[in-house]
Amino acid sequence: MSVSYAPVGFGDYHWQVIDEDGRPWFATVSDLEHKEHCGQGAAAALDGLRRAMETARTLHERDGLRFVVAPVPTEDGSSVVALNARYALAVFPHVPGRSGQFGQRLSEAERDQALELLANLHGRTPPQITPPTVLEPTGLSGVHEALGDLDDTWSGGPFAEPTRELLAEHAATLRARCAEFDKVTDEVRGHGAPLVVTHGEPHPGTLILGEDGYRLVDWDTVGLALPERDLSLISADPSELAHYTELTGRTPDAAALALYRLRWSLLDVAEFVEWFRGEHHRSQDTETAWEGLTEALDHLADGASGVAGRTQQ
Repeated sequence: MSVSYAPVGFGDYHWQVIDEDGRPWFATVSDLEHKEHCGQGAAAALDGLRRAMETARTLHERDGLRFVVAPVPTEDGSSVVALNARYALAVFPHVPGRSGQFGQRLSEAERDQALELLANLHGRTPPQITPPTVLEPTGLSGVHEALGDLDDTWSGGPFAEPTRELLAEHAATLRARCAEFDKVTDEVRGHGAPLVVTHGEPHPGTLILGEDGYRLVDWDTVGLALPERDLSLISADPSELAHYTELTGRTPDAAALALYRLRWSLLDVAEFVEWFRGEHHRSQDTETAWEGLTEALDHLADGASGVAGRTQQ
């Protein structure tokens, strides 16, 4: 057996594995203390991660969705193995092909292929274990708390005080965008659209193009939501989503597209502010997180419809 570290993605840790029979695998270790989208706290995050991985397995096995890259179960049928109180392991088949980068613009043909996957996914009966999502970004209350604590020095680590100064600079923008989010949320909820199974982050960085088409990886963000949760990462322009309408008969809601793109930036801010207000050290991940925080705040200040530059799943 051979194991080599794969320095890809953000937040999780990955290894390429060749077993004794020469078969390739892809192993992922998740840091449950930084998996807020799966649950608050390591125990809740482990439960949420298991539900997400079981959803992917169900979609792959029950529904025959070959593009869903699901984890390989252990001998006792588990999709995720807890290594200790903080870290958990999942193993996936190796998927040969070419992946893109977050923020990369798809060609029309590539966009239509991705929309075909999403139309197929959104049309499936949700597995009972699929976790629900909430519109309000996890940790947004922490952002409001941080905005009320800008007069005192932050000392959790090397990015604590720079984060306080950055939030002070963007405080008015953040409050305005949070108010905008609340307003549009009420509007979208009033439309009463049904929820579907969504991947959560179907951008070029999670799409792997092989000989038989696209495969979709990183299913830890899967959840019940409006289709626009996925579609907003393909395009903010409803006209570029016309192929989805052809396939499903449903025209994407422009307000919901805008809402989810705003949600993405606010989610990044919330996650990184929580990180930097707590104890932390300088590392490649915190350097990347700092870049993500500054870019997210710049997008919010510009009122941009594009999502910020998170490089994770």
